[in-house]
Parts: sequence; C-alpha cells; structure tokens
Amino acid sequence: MNARRVRGVVAVVAAVAITTLTAACGGTDAGNPAGGGAGGSAAGPAEVRLGFFPNITHSTALVGVEKGYFAKHLGSGTTLRTSQFNAGPAAIEAVFSGAIDATYIGPNPAINAWSKSKGEAIKIVAGAASGGVFLVVKPEINSPEDLKGKKIATPQLGNTQDVALRYWLNEKGIKTDTKGGGEVSIVPQENSQTVQTFATGDIDGAWVPEPFASRLVKESGGKVLVDERDLWPGKQFVITHLIVRQEFAKEHPDTVKKLIEAHVEANAYINSDPAGAARTVNTALEKLTGKPLKPEVLDAAFKNITFTDDPIASSLVGSADHAIKVGLLDPVDLNGIYDLTILNQVLAAKGEQAISDK
Repeated sequence: MNARRVRGVVAVVAAVAITTLTAACGGTDAGNPAGGGAGGSAAGPAEVRLGFFPNITHSTALVGVEKGYFAKHLGSGTTLRTSQFNAGPAAIEAVFSGAIDATYIGPNPAINAWSKSKGEAIKIVAGAASGGVFLVVKPEINSPEDLKGKKIATPQLGNTQDVALRYWLNEKGIKTDTKGGGEVSIVPQENSQTVQTFATGDIDGAWVPEPFASRLVKESGGKVLVDERDLWPGKQFVITHLIVRQEFAKEHPDTVKKLIEAHVEANAYINSDPAGAARTVNTALEKLTGKPLKPEVLDAAFKNITFTDDPIASSLVGSADHAIKVGLLDPVDLNGIYDLTILNQVLAAKGEQAISDK
C-alpha cells in the first residue's frame, strides 16, 4: 500500500455495555508461555475481550458469538468477554486503554488509532463487510441543496459515517463544521437515538449503517438520498473489519489465529445461508438491545450488505483521503496497517485464494 497522509480524530469516550460469555480453550500461545494478558496459563489467555456494534454491518461478530464459533475455536479454558459500542472512536478508546483486545470497527477509527499511536497500537487482520450505509432523509428533501439549513445525524464525530457525510457535502460545495454549524448542521448521536429523533422531526436525516437506515425508511417514512455504494469503484467499500491490539497479537498469536478461524467460519455461514444468518443476527440483536428487528427491516438491511473476509484495502486509502479533505485527519503513513498473514493461512488451509493488502 502506498504511504498516505492522514490525521487522527479526537475520540470520545463512551459507555460500554459488557456481556460475558463462557467459551471453550485450546493450544499454547507462542511468545507468551505464561499466558499474559488478562490472567492466563500456559494454554493461553484466560479471557479474550472482543468489541463490536449492535449493527447488521457487524453481523460477522454477531453470528460468531451467537452460533458459538468463537467459543469453539478459542477452546475450553478461555472466557470470551464482549463489549458493545455505538461508534468507532469509543471502541478505539477501549483499545488504547487496554479494555479490549480486538474489535470489529469501521475504517476511519482504525486509521485514527494507527495515526495516534504512530503505527504501534493496532493491525487490521481481516475484512468483515462492505456496503450497508445510506443517507436517509425526509420525503421533501430531493437534492443536496435541499439539505441547507437542515439537521443531519451521524453516529459520532469522526466515525466512518461522519467522515463520509462531511466529505460528500464538501464535494457538493456545502459547508459544515465540527460544532454543528455551517450550511448543514451535523448532529452526532447514538443510532438508537437517531431512530427516535427522526421520527419526531428533531432531525431531517441521517447518514447511518444498517439496520438503522432501513428502520428510518420502513418505520418513519424516510427515503434514501444517497446509497454510499454508489460513491465507490465497483460499489465496494469496507464498512467493517477486524482489528487487534498489537501487544495482544504478539503475546497470543495462536489466539488471534483462533479468532480469525471463527471469523472466517462466521462469514462462510452468512454467505451460505443468508436467511438463516439473518435470523441468527436478529436473535443476537434482541439479546443485546431487548428488541428484535421487524422482518421487513431485517430483510431489507441484510440484502444491502456484502459479507467478505477481504478488507478492500483500496477503500481504506480512499477513506483516509476523504478525512484529509474535510480536515479531520493529519499526515500519517498507512504502510503496514494491515497484517493479513494469519487470515491467508486460514484461507489457504481451506483451499481459498489469498487476499491482498493493496
């Protein structure tokens, strides 16, 4: 990958909902025979702490937990501790603090983590999903010009959707700022709150991932103004990938391999049985949020996403460029942000083609 110049976004600490799941355990981790991390033994770490969002775009994680793939691959002495986030900057704060070892996350927060740590905090080890992001607006809004004077929500300042909206508006010649001013007021708020504020008319639209985009359409009469897939070559862009803390990866390479094995199995299941996977995801979302998605929302959201182990590296570079242009990223060399070695080992064992980090 070519060197790119990017700037870290100021991450905002958010509350994290913690769910502990008992998993199974397996071989010895090279590089840390004493176990290390959050306790442990010669067999590896006593627990693995994994983050994700309650979004359809994070279905790889939801399926991996709900179907027990992570438990199966981790083995019988390791606890899988999961942390639920609303947006990437909060997840990155958890990575930096050592509260989690790995997380599913979007491109811009991963770039931010790489930038702020000078390439020492994280590695992207696998792709997870592409697509599934939309700008949904009130029916009377028909063009970018109609957005002037309106309030548009994103999940969090500096997260992937926030950068995408700001870049798109900038390309249309519409001014914004990070404090909610400008010609369009961008309002960072949790996705669950956005569903409510859109319904009450407190906001006029939102640039959000699934299932929230489909909820705004199906439940509140919104309409899609922008399908983000239309803004990328081949309609492919990374929306979710898996990152690990470098310190954890160095101490527990065998455990990282087990995580990736579970990840690959989850994506394989999703692609082999989309209907069954959608039901599995809905069960997981009900446990996490207390309420399942309506069938029509679930169906629409799931069809809008491509689940893939490929992190679509070229789109990460594009995301960095977008963030530069809206003033949210500073110069940093992205060379080395990927380590797909273990992923390609897992794929090779299955007779599948290697994935490039270019």
